[in-house]
Amino acid sequence: MPTKGKAKRAGHTSGPRPEYEFRGGVRGKHAAAYARRTNLVRLEPDVARAFPTSGAVNRALRALAGTLRLVGHLPSR
Repeated sequence: MPTKGKAKRAGHTSGPRPEYEFRGGVRGKHAAAYARRTNLVRLEPDVARAFPTSGAVNRALRALAGTLRLVGHLPSR
């Protein structure tokens, strides 16, 4: 649909452009990760140096969550 005040381009069709190539593509390639509600969090450089892997981050956060539960700042699982 042309925008207001602009003429429609000659030869415009409703299908994909010829330069778009989808053969060999995989439908739903990232659907499983999306369904798991994967969250990406950007760490500040100093924190990333202290916790260089996702495992290190997860262990630290689980320990903190356990401590917060003990003192009543987080609900039980």
